[in-house]
Amino acid sequence: MKKFKGKGVYGGVAIGKLRVINRTGVEVRRIRIDDIQAEKKRLENARLEAAKQLEEIYSKALVSVGEANARIFEIHLMMLEDEDYNESIENIIETQWTNAEYAVAVTSDNFAQMFSSMDDSYMQARASDVKDISNRIIECLNPDEKSEESLTEKVIICADDLAPSETVSLDKDNVLAFVTANGSSNSHTAILARNMNIPAIIGLGEEFLAEISDGMTAVVDGMAGELIIEPDTDTMTKMQLRQSEEADKRELLQRLRGKENVTLDGTRIKLYANIGSADNVGAVLLNDAEGIGLFRSEFIYLENDDFPTEEQQFSVYKKVLESMAGKKVIIRTLDIGADKQAPYFNLRREENPALGLRAVRLCLKRPDIFKTQLRALYRASAFGNLGIMFPMITGKPELERILAICSEVEKELQSEGIQISRKIEKGIMIETPAAAVISDMLAPMVDFFSVGTNDLIQYTLACDRQNADVEDYCDSHHEAVLRLIKFAADNAHSSGKWIGICGELAADTQLTERFLQMGIDELSVSPHFVLPLREKIRSIRLK
Repeated sequence: MKKFKGKGVYGGVAIGKLRVINRTGVEVRRIRIDDIQAEKKRLENARLEAAKQLEEIYSKALVSVGEANARIFEIHLMMLEDEDYNESIENIIETQWTNAEYAVAVTSDNFAQMFSSMDDSYMQARASDVKDISNRIIECLNPDEKSEESLTEKVIICADDLAPSETVSLDKDNVLAFVTANGSSNSHTAILARNMNIPAIIGLGEEFLAEISDGMTAVVDGMAGELIIEPDTDTMTKMQLRQSEEADKRELLQRLRGKENVTLDGTRIKLYANIGSADNVGAVLLNDAEGIGLFRSEFIYLENDDFPTEEQQFSVYKKVLESMAGKKVIIRTLDIGADKQAPYFNLRREENPALGLRAVRLCLKRPDIFKTQLRALYRASAFGNLGIMFPMITGKPELERILAICSEVEKELQSEGIQISRKIEKGIMIETPAAAVISDMLAPMVDFFSVGTNDLIQYTLACDRQNADVEDYCDSHHEAVLRLIKFAADNAHSSGKWIGICGELAADTQLTERFLQMGIDELSVSPHFVLPLREKIRSIRLK
């Protein structure tokens, strides 16, 4: 029996066989070519296939790890189109009369070394991204040699680290746990583990890889951050008991189905679910959420090769509203742009995409796209209980323009004799410090607020959540963030409006009592967090 210590990023116990992921990849050899133009055409076809694969992975990632964490694949798409990167590859082909695989590999090494040598930690992290997209192009140049990781049984995944595309592509139903030699708590391995509700350990160190092999029996203790290889009888018995106790607790949670979300002293709170696809409605109903607090509409655009039509969007929104049978469904308008692109939008590359042309800023710049979505939403409102939510608000002028366009759409549909609901709630996301600070001015203009904590934390603390080097500064419990939420809550209630939280912080049970003390009216979380959060709410006494 051997034990290895790392950092647990999601608790729980997993027991099973190890599956070690070793990256062999395509062997790259230098081959002299006779036709440069034919080789460049071969390269272009591989690029197009790589872009297609990345778009598919992005769509899958939206559901698996959420929109904020899926953005890495949009960054990969942008890098795939980088002029300097592509010119380097083509120049090597032209001047050295060599095959595309070799040209891509040399360029990958050169660019990765360049990024790694930079002082900026964000740019250093781009080295691994360059290698990831380069390997993808090389595999697309040699589709017959591509090695797929297929899982035919439930296993514990072991690796030095997992690329984002690998993590998302794995068959989640056959993953018992993740353990990696490297990585951070904000790595894609950790994020997926939390979303899948399975144990995970990172940072075990390279030495553990030399001690393991496929098929070994192991125990993953996500709470302690410990990996136990070939456990002895006593250890196995103890861990099986813990695993059984955890299963019993999950079963107890199911008994909360149908129960009210009410504290011991009678304070009631709405408990909704976040989803990224119409296909996720089943999970909302299965986990007994009262409604949908965040439906991310951009997946409709990202899965399309062209702008989705009004009819396409109407069909999706209508399906979700009908399936929820009168329960509240809050649909966020298009939140796309800059680092989260669909190629047909033809948006220019930006140096700082998080602060660029995105969400309502894009919608106001392209009102034709915005009005198409609003028409579909208003038409669908006749089939359920719809709320519309606008992201990335920073001031009154943009909100005034948004509401004016809504009014235009409403009048157009009425003049066309199309039935719409008269009870559509309109709200905004509080995800910028600006929106929180002027929430007293914004509250009278809308029906509700919903706090997007993921971006609010990032913008308030000037901290990139994807950057492991500043992970310690990205404090989700920071008093500045909590005070902004409280300030927005007070201003919402002063205007007689309700306020919810739809960011990841809503599922943090360490803050549930404080949120209720602030007067938060609604919490919206991933479907599998609904029942654990209900249990927490029902254990709190506020008075």
